[in-house]
Amino acid sequence: DLAALWKIWVPSTFLNFAFMPMWARVPWVAGTSLVWTIILSTMRGGDVSHKDDIEAPFPTGSTLTLVQEGLDDIFASPVDMDPSLAHICISGSGPDRIGHVAKMARTVADAGGNVTHSKMIRLGHEFVTLMHVGIEHEKRGDLIDSLRNEKDLKLLKIRASNLTRRQTGSYAHSVVGLKIHVVGPDRPGMLADITEKIAQRSMSIEDISTEIRRGRNGHRDFVVTAEVVTSIKMEQENLDSLVAEFQVLKEELNLSVVDIRVQM
Repeated sequence: DLAALWKIWVPSTFLNFAFMPMWARVPWVAGTSLVWTIILSTMRGGDVSHKDDIEAPFPTGSTLTLVQEGLDDIFASPVDMDPSLAHICISGSGPDRIGHVAKMARTVADAGGNVTHSKMIRLGHEFVTLMHVGIEHEKRGDLIDSLRNEKDLKLLKIRASNLTRRQTGSYAHSVVGLKIHVVGPDRPGMLADITEKIAQRSMSIEDISTEIRRGRNGHRDFVVTAEVVTSIKMEQENLDSLVAEFQVLKEELNLSVVDIRVQM
């Protein structure tokens, strides 16, 4: 890490004392420290596919790629369905076994379908899947038949239903997207309290996931991550009001994390 430190801090220190006015020197050092912490964390992070490259004694292309991926995750937002394709919701549940996901994905691909959104999880001894597939209209029937007739998927009891794209004019156009991440001690009613707060602000949930995990303190934490959209233009005053409401909720539910990010 010493070579990487020199490459960041030596030029930064030279610029600081050579060109920065006295009042800007402390903010400059703080900014450099932030950049260095990000680079160091990325160089020593958990990316095993670029392990040798990242562990080099200097920032590399892989290091910067990981930083860029993190920024992309922050500003990403969901997209609507392709109007030129047929859209199918495929769901199923059954005894967990190795290969369910691979077999479903291969069957869809061989039939000409494209998986866009999916949620798959093991709950106890059951494996549950929910998948959105876009496909050409004339291939839709063949895809459904292939899934239902595939012997290796019989245990999942595959179900398929048509999805229709929302018609323009039948709903308010979304102008702002938000990503809400909440963590707190697990207790009954938390999801209801959080989603009611979202609904009261006239925000529509596009995607939401929850999980129970064991935190550093050994306690059970309930984690909610929601992507929501609203047709109301969010001026700074509206955002401040939203944050204030979730801060009240944070106190009421004893939440440890409340993170709200704007996705344009």
